[in-house]
This record gives sequence, structure tokens and C-alpha cells, in this order.
Amino acid sequence: MMNSAHGFERDDRIIPVHHQPACLIDFALAREINSHQLLRGTGIFLEQLQELEKGISPAQWLRLCDNTERCLAAEDTSFQIGQRLLPGHYGPVSIALTHAADVLQAMQMLCQFPAELSPLLAPRLILDERYIGVYWLDSCGLGKQHRFVVETAASAVTAMCRWLSGEKLPWRFLFAHDKPDYIEQYHAHLGDDLHFNAHVDAMILPRQFATRTWPRAVASVASKAMHEAEVQRQRQGFQQSFIAVIYDFVWQHRRSGCSLEQLSEHLAISPATCKRKLKLHDNSFQQLHDQMRKHVALYLYWAKGYRSEDVANYLGFHDSTNFRRSFKRWTGQLPSVIRDWLPQLGL
Repeated sequence: MMNSAHGFERDDRIIPVHHQPACLIDFALAREINSHQLLRGTGIFLEQLQELEKGISPAQWLRLCDNTERCLAAEDTSFQIGQRLLPGHYGPVSIALTHAADVLQAMQMLCQFPAELSPLLAPRLILDERYIGVYWLDSCGLGKQHRFVVETAASAVTAMCRWLSGEKLPWRFLFAHDKPDYIEQYHAHLGDDLHFNAHVDAMILPRQFATRTWPRAVASVASKAMHEAEVQRQRQGFQQSFIAVIYDFVWQHRRSGCSLEQLSEHLAISPATCKRKLKLHDNSFQQLHDQMRKHVALYLYWAKGYRSEDVANYLGFHDSTNFRRSFKRWTGQLPSVIRDWLPQLGL
């Protein structure tokens, strides 16, 4: 049984099948994909799409994504699907998102309701003096579907903000994966400000767009829908994934550091159980701890202009040599190389 304090796991049936999965299935069937091939191995049946209480797990959702990608064999599949996912028709949370006041409120909603709006990737808000945006965390062990899911998420947020704002916003995209062969699809659906092998999946805007009022916004409707969405979430008993819960814990200890034993005590489970659960998600405590420190280091370099000595000190490294060695393990590159990216990233 799922422990709500631990977050949902990859085999927990927390995704309503008539929400995002139904969007994907309808998209594929409209392109005359055989339903048996599309649903093979997913444990989903077409007659279940109207069952409001039927849920599927992230693992099933990933299998459905994999089947769809293989059956359609089209380079724009992820982008086309993404454009259909947000704000969606998922009850109060979609109503609230449709009436968001601006980019800032929309990104806050996206981060506040990841289980409903982004169950495979956990968004985290980026907000400082110059930029607003989100970066994405793998929620459940995406494996080979990572790029497909990231493309879908980036397309979903881009299309939603374009529709709600009434204008094409100048997003800058950073992707952890290599530049794909089908780069023209990125240009067509996302724009031209694209950066690959960036060690993080993120999309950011200049800060002046954060609170530019959107024409569809109705504050009273958004407020009422947000309250209803929060009540609904409390009734469900979960908010985010097990992986995201752990990431947030190590992030809270980003300066002092933490151990697997401290995490296990926080979650009220044994270290062995914690390691077993992480392994089921193709992850480990050390991987998540390193990922968090990599994200913090990149932010401090690119957004704050920190020197390596300052970053090392912020993360609790007392030996700069040890920090450089760790940073190269996280990214495959030395800090000096990462800093040299600043001009080409335009940060």
C-alpha cells in the first residue's frame, strides 16, 4: 500500500486513465494505429477509458508511451502529444490552470500539482532576478523513454503558455540529452533557442514575462478551482513521487549534506528498504544526492556567476580539488568548461 508521506512509486495506480493517457490513446487511434498493438503490455483496455475510478501506474504510462512511439514511428509524436496535455480536462486543477493570471502562477500550479499535471517528470520552479521557468526531475525511472517524455513536457508547457498568453513566448530550452537527428521538430514546436548536453532539462524566460497578465485569467475562478484541487489532493493522500520526495530532502540539506541513514529516519523506513525502493526506480541515494548538487552548482555558475571556490564552499566542500573531482564525476567536465558555456547560453 502506498504511504502518502513517501510519495507515489512507479507501480502505484495514481494516474486516471481518462486524463492524460486517454489523450495519448485518442491521438494514436485517430492515426489508425491498431488498438491491440497500442495497448499491448500496458494492462489498459479501451472500455476502461470512461471509467472515472480507473487508474494506471507510471510504469504502465511509460509502456503506453513506448508503444505509441514505436507504432507511429514519427519524429513529431512527442511534440504533438505534448500540445494536447495542458491545461487538459482533469477537473479543478485544469480549470485553475486555464485561468492562471500569468506565467508565474501557471508554473506554481504545475509544481504544486505534479501528480495530476506531470506524473512522469517532477517540475521545479526557477525564479530569480533575471529568469523564471522550470527544470524537470525524473519521477519514476524513465529509462529509454526519458527524451520522449522530456520532449512531451516541454511541448506541453510551451503550447499551454502560448495559448493562455496569446503570444509566442521567448523560451530558452536546456536539454540533458544529445542534439537529435530530427532537430527541425524542435525548431518547429519549441523555437530556436535550444541547448543540448546541458546536464539539465529546463526551460526559462526573462523575468519580465513572469507577471505579464494573461487575457484568459479570471482570478475568482482560479481561486475557487485551486481550493477544490487542493481538497481533492488531500483526499487522494499523495502529492509527488518517491524520487521527488527524496530529491527535496537532499536539496533542503544542500549546504550541510545528509546521509542515507538521515533520509531513512526522515521517511521512517530502514536504509535497506529505502535502497530497495530506489533500485526499483533505477536510482540510488548517491545518484540523487549527486544530481541535486549538480543542479545547484549549475545554477550558481550560470545564474549567479559564482566562481568555483564559491560553489565549492556553498556545497560544503572544503577542498577545491575534491570539488573539481566530484563535479567532473557529475557532469563529465571540469568547472572551467561549464563556465565557458555562459556566452553561448546567453545567461
